[in-house]
Amino acid sequence: MGRPNFIELPTHDLANSQLFFERVFGMKMTEFGPTYACTLTGDVDIGLQADQAEVTKAPLPVIEVKDLEATIAAVIETGATITKPIFGFPGGRRFHFLDPSGNELAAMQVDAPSA
Repeated sequence: MGRPNFIELPTHDLANSQLFFERVFGMKMTEFGPTYACTLTGDVDIGLQADQAEVTKAPLPVIEVKDLEATIAAVIETGATITKPIFGFPGGRRFHFLDPSGNELAAMQVDAPSA
């Protein structure tokens, strides 16, 4: 069963957003370049997306799945719209889609640990 493991928030000011979450909630953010930072707790993490070409219109819930290809096939089978095809990022791969109500979500698969 998939489970929410990440919430990505759009931001126009990455440094200010990082400072906010650090001061208010004590969240330590790891930076991945000049436009992205996130917590790395291993539980439900928060990501901050400041790349205006990649930012979503609303918070993006990310659901962890065991088989990304099976999940995208199931999403397509329902007739749902894929808004961003499968792509890789540090730690895994994901894709974005719209649910029947028009909410954008993402499904992600974590990279297998290296031996």
